[in-house]
Amino acid sequence: MNPRLPTVLRWLCLAGIVASATVRADLQLDLNSDGLSAPQRQASQQLLDEALTALPPSFIQRLDRRVEVTWADDLPDNAYGRATRIDALDLNRALLPALADGSAATEKTNRPHGTVRRELLATVLHELTHLYDRARWRTAAERSQQFRCGLAASSTGLVGQRGECRGQVARRFSLSDDPRLLDLAGWPQQVGRRGAREAENHQAARSPDLYELSNPREFVAVNMEYFLLAPAFACRRPALYRYLRQHFGWAPAQQAECGKDLAYLNAGRDFGRQPLGRLDPERVYEVDYLFAEANDNWVSRWGHSMLRLVICAPGRPRGPDCRLDLDQHLVLSYRAFVGDVQLSSWDGLTGAYPSRLFVLPLSQVIDEYTKVEMRSLASVPLKLDREQVQQLVERAAEMHWSYDGNYWFLSNNCAVETLKLLRSGTGDPRLNDLDSIMPNGLLALLEGRGVADPEPLRDPREALRLGYRFDSFRDRYQAMFSIARERLKLPQADVETWLDLPGDQRRPWIANADLRASAALLLLEQAAMRKQMLLAQDELKRRYLDSRETLGNAEFSKAGGTLEQILANSGFLSRPADMLEGGYGLPQTSEWQRLEAESSSRQLKLRGLTDDLDRELHQLIDPRILAELDAVQLNLDQLSAHLRQLHKDAGGIELP
Repeated sequence: MNPRLPTVLRWLCLAGIVASATVRADLQLDLNSDGLSAPQRQASQQLLDEALTALPPSFIQRLDRRVEVTWADDLPDNAYGRATRIDALDLNRALLPALADGSAATEKTNRPHGTVRRELLATVLHELTHLYDRARWRTAAERSQQFRCGLAASSTGLVGQRGECRGQVARRFSLSDDPRLLDLAGWPQQVGRRGAREAENHQAARSPDLYELSNPREFVAVNMEYFLLAPAFACRRPALYRYLRQHFGWAPAQQAECGKDLAYLNAGRDFGRQPLGRLDPERVYEVDYLFAEANDNWVSRWGHSMLRLVICAPGRPRGPDCRLDLDQHLVLSYRAFVGDVQLSSWDGLTGAYPSRLFVLPLSQVIDEYTKVEMRSLASVPLKLDREQVQQLVERAAEMHWSYDGNYWFLSNNCAVETLKLLRSGTGDPRLNDLDSIMPNGLLALLEGRGVADPEPLRDPREALRLGYRFDSFRDRYQAMFSIARERLKLPQADVETWLDLPGDQRRPWIANADLRASAALLLLEQAAMRKQMLLAQDELKRRYLDSRETLGNAEFSKAGGTLEQILANSGFLSRPADMLEGGYGLPQTSEWQRLEAESSSRQLKLRGLTDDLDRELHQLIDPRILAELDAVQLNLDQLSAHLRQLHKDAGGIELP
């Protein structure tokens, strides 16, 4: 007997095992026909054949098993089916008669897919997706290599010494725990938790089926239904569509034609304009990290994080000149939606405020921070390629319509929300392990990773000229004060001291001002008016809150009611999904007409309420503040008249 024969036989056997490990048997759905009539068997088989036809080829190849499908009697009345084992699927037998006689194809249901038969088909696809998701599939080559490395480990102990075996213990993700999928699905990384995921999904608005929010596994299964069966899925949830198409290397043949424009609600203060806007991602040239520098307010001591969309004017090719189209630019700003007239620091710490993505005109944001809050803005370009820019814009639109989170000053604030949007919108690996709760800290990290480019802000003068920086008006006011002080020999040392003077004490200096000094004083009086208006608002807010605690205070009853109506009616600007019934994801062309009508109606109501409030509150302002407002207005009138006269005396055209 050849002493080598056992070894040869052994290796032949092993080779056979390896070969068998690489042989693939595609997914098969075996109908358990026990007790079924011929029409029931035929209708059931047609349903299963249609399900297999709808699935991606790679799905069928990877889920290489026989799955037994049985019509079961023990399912709850509201259940269409369930996967009972890794190779078994039960369907609700109560639905079988309607499937067999054809009535299931027309019988309506209140479930998302419309008819009983459509729901049965979606159920089969849903449960098969669960099996696929659990399988943690490997390719044939990977399985063969895993077998060889496992064999080497058991017989020779060479694992880790052969190059092809290194890393075999590395984990392969299933769909439902793929970090990229979790970012898109609404289970993002928690701040300060080293990659741990949030427990609750806040992408609840515009959902096709709230069951998807139960956990990531159900999210995957529900969205596979729509990926396979809904032609408009690519238009309504473009990021998820791209993810699944890339994962399977395939997409359903039947696809709806998507419009190029994305709908958004402009949350600007101008209640006289149509709030519904259209955004074409092709017109977005670049995206900037827009950083509002800190001030003395404790909730703003680390700044504020926003994103600026640099949008080209219609007809202008994408390029650097688009940065000059400031009237077209939009700002994406996560803010606490405060459904009250006060911002409570305690509520901010406990997450009592909703966190929502506001879309605002750049001009309003500049005014808010530079003129009102006296904070400078830095607009730092992000180094994103063309595909990342477009996908980030689409993702922002999705979050605008679907996201309703909780705002926490210390753990889910503007910096955290902005980072989550950047991470899910771009898929940029440089962002994966970033973690910061501070807006200024996030900016530093983005610059350190090469995502943000600080170079355009190196030269402050050029940055101002080109719109990369917007200085606080405090610097401008001080410059104007320096001019007036030099020409009029004002005794005050700085602009704050000047503006703290009562208006009637500033007035005597007007008569002696030359043209340049008068122009400077005019700007300063405008600042004084803005300051007094803020004082009036704060004082009214305080008195209104006091009146709610002392129920007998009647003077605020009407104005307070109007104010509460404004707050109640302005919520649609941050949660636009409330204006639509049905549908999911990004609004489509068929929903635009309703959106335009509903948003216009609500905006018109807001405009009327604000006009009413202006009339009612004027009677409630503290007499001292009202007197100061009148004094500042008188200064403005006198300065305007003085400037006109100086201009006329200088031989210029008479000013209006």
